[in-house]
Amino acid sequence: MARVIEAVYESGVLTPLEPLDLPEHQRVILTIQIPVLENAEAMLRAWQQIYEWLPEQDLVEIERIARDRSHFMRQGN
Repeated sequence: MARVIEAVYESGVLTPLEPLDLPEHQRVILTIQIPVLENAEAMLRAWQQIYEWLPEQDLVEIERIARDRSHFMRQGN
């Protein structure tokens, strides 16, 4: 029997968004498919959620690293 169930991945655990009605310890086979976001606005909201839980100091540090091109470009040969 195949079913498509949406889940959220958080802290190393996949949590189904609806009851599975399976017996305890039932083995299953998972196929992971990332949903395609419909538009740029939805994509931006999804990325923003990644950083929601970070303290302001960490966000400032991430922004500083992102703006420092030396992390992304090779220095002269």
